[in-house]
Amino acid sequence: GKEEEEEEEVEEKEEEEEEEVGSCQNEPPAKRVRSEDLGQDGERREDAGAVEKEPAERKRARGQNKSRPCMKPNHYEQRRLCPSVTQGCAEKCYFGSQCRFLHDVGEYMAVKPADLGRSCVLFETFGKCIYGVTCRFAQAHLGDGYQNIVNTDLAKQWEGKSLVRNNLSKDLQHQLRKRKFIFKKADEYLRGLAKPHGNGGKGGKATGRSTEEQEVSNCTTPQEGLGDSPGCPVLPEQGEDPKPDTLQSPGPTGGEEASSVKTVGPVTDEDIIKLRSCEKKKLEIQGKLYLAPLTTCGNLPFRRICKRFGADVTCGEMAVCTNLLQGQSSEWALLKRHHTEDIFGVQLEGAFPDTMTKCAELLNQTVEVDFVDINVGCPIDLVYKKGGGCALMTRSNKFEQIVRGMNSVLDIPLTVKIRTGVQEKINVAHKIIPKIREWGASMVTLHGRSREQRYTRGADWDYIAECAKIASPMPLFGNGDILSYEDANRAMQMGVSGIMIARQVPVGALIKPWLFTEIKEQRHWDISSSERFDILKDFTNYGLEHWGSDTQGVEKTRKFLLEWLSFLCRYIPVGLLEHLPQKINERPPYYMGRDYLETLMASQNVDDWIKISELLLGPVPTSFTFLPKHKANSYR
Repeated sequence: GKEEEEEEEVEEKEEEEEEEVGSCQNEPPAKRVRSEDLGQDGERREDAGAVEKEPAERKRARGQNKSRPCMKPNHYEQRRLCPSVTQGCAEKCYFGSQCRFLHDVGEYMAVKPADLGRSCVLFETFGKCIYGVTCRFAQAHLGDGYQNIVNTDLAKQWEGKSLVRNNLSKDLQHQLRKRKFIFKKADEYLRGLAKPHGNGGKGGKATGRSTEEQEVSNCTTPQEGLGDSPGCPVLPEQGEDPKPDTLQSPGPTGGEEASSVKTVGPVTDEDIIKLRSCEKKKLEIQGKLYLAPLTTCGNLPFRRICKRFGADVTCGEMAVCTNLLQGQSSEWALLKRHHTEDIFGVQLEGAFPDTMTKCAELLNQTVEVDFVDINVGCPIDLVYKKGGGCALMTRSNKFEQIVRGMNSVLDIPLTVKIRTGVQEKINVAHKIIPKIREWGASMVTLHGRSREQRYTRGADWDYIAECAKIASPMPLFGNGDILSYEDANRAMQMGVSGIMIARQVPVGALIKPWLFTEIKEQRHWDISSSERFDILKDFTNYGLEHWGSDTQGVEKTRKFLLEWLSFLCRYIPVGLLEHLPQKINERPPYYMGRDYLETLMASQNVDDWIKISELLLGPVPTSFTFLPKHKANSYR
C-alpha cells in the first residue's frame, strides 16, 4: 500500500544521503559533485555549472563589520542564581525541580566572579540594591549570611516614585502575543482604505481578508494610487504577520466590537466625539535643542547625559512597529522614558499603513509620550529594501496612508523625519513637505543629505532654508553638521524653527554631548580629560541603574559604553585645534594629548577603548571581544 511505498522512499533517501556523506569524506572539496547533477549513467550533466563552491567562497560580504562577534552578556556567567532566590521567594520558583539555575546561595558565591568595587550605585542612590548577592558590588550591602542590607530611611524617600515610565506589562505583552489587543480606531481607518473606489478598485470588506490582500488592494486603488505603479503591488515585508484578529477572520459589526471592549465609569464626550486637528495638543518646541533619535547609542543613560548638558527635546531610538505589535521586550525597551525627560517622543519605522496605524493606536493607549515621529530618513539597506525609511519618499500613496492613518488614531502630535531625497543630486523634499503638511503632520525634520550620501559630504543648508519657507506655517527643524554654537547660530538664521543635533558627523551629540551647553552659553568649551572621564563615570552609573548591577547589567553597560567610545575618540580638544571651530571631515593625524588620559581617549584602537571601560567597570571577562556596530575606524 501507500505506507509501504513511503517507507521504501524514506529508506532510499537515507541510503543516498549516506552515500553522499561517504563520498564527501573521501573526496576533496573541489571534486564534490551533487547527486542531482549526475545523469543516470553516472556522468555529469553538461548543463550543470562549474565545480560547486562553498557558499562562503562564492558570496562576498558587503559593508563593514558584517560578521562581527555577538557575545551576549549572559554568556559570561555560566552558573547563575535563580531570580526567585534573589527576590527572596525561592520556594515559589515557577520551574521547581526542573529549574536550570542555582538555588543554593553558598554554591553560587563559590563560583561568582570577584566584585568590581566597594560601593554600589543602586544602594547609595536608592537605599536598596534589588540584585542582592548577584550584584557585582555586593560587598557594599551584604551582611551576615549573605543577607541584603537595606537603608530604610533612604528607601522610603523613593517609595512609590516611578523613575522610568513606559514599561511593558505582562498583561499587555500577553494580549499582543495572543493578538487580543483591540485596535478599534485603526480597524475603522483600514476598513475605509479597503472599500472599493470605482470600477477599477479591488477593495472589499477588510474583515474577511488577509493583510497581504489588503496591501494589494491599497496599491491598486485608483483614488489612493499617488505614487506606486499599478500592477506592481508591494507586499508586506517577510516576517510581518497580520496583527489583529479582525483582519484574519470575519469580525463582528461595529456594535458588537464596541460591546467587547470592557469600559469603566461614565461615557464622556471624549469617548464619542473625535478630536479635531486644531484641538490636539500642540508641540511647542520652536527654538529648542532637539536630540535626534540615535540607533544603538541613543539609549536612556546617554539621553540623561545630554539632558543634563542642556538638551530640551529627546527622542527614543528607532523602534520597528511590527516588533512592538508582537510584544517583543527588547523593542519595547526603546520606548522607556526617564522622569527627567520633560519633552520626549518615540520614533517608529514601518512600511505599511496597517502595522503603522495599529502601532500608533497601541502607543496612544499604553505609553506616555509627547509626540510620535515617523522615520522616513533611515538609509540602511535592511530597512530601505523592505519599503521603510527613505523608501517611503518614493512610495507616496503608502506614505500618505501611513501619515493620515497615524494622525487619525493619535491624540498627540505626529512628526516626520525625512532626507532631501534618495538620489544624490535629485532633491524631492520640497515636493513632499507641502503634502505632509496637508496630511496632518505637526512638524517635519529635514536632514540635509540624500540617502546615497548617507552621512558623508556636507549638509545642504541652503536647500533646508528653501524647504523651511515652503513648509510654513508648519515648523521645520534642520539637521546636519551642527559642530559648534557658531554653526547652530548660522542654522537658526536660515529660517528653521529649530535644530536637531545628531551623531554621524565628526562632532555631534555622540562625540560631544556638551555641545548643548556650548550652544546655550555661546562659547567653546575646552573640556579637560578628567571632566570627560567624569561624564563616562556618570554614564556608567546611569547604565548600572538602568540595566542592572549584576554580571548581565555590567556587561550590557560595558557594551554600550564601548559603542559610545567608538564615537568619542573622534573629539579633538579645543586647546589643540589650530583654528576654531572644527570643520566637518577634518581628521587630524595621530596626536599626543596634554596628558595620558587625553591621549588614551583620542586612540582609535579597540584595545584602548576596552582599557577605558576597565577603569570604570573592572576587568573584562575571559574570551571578551568587541567590534563596534557602526562603520568603525579602529584598527587592531
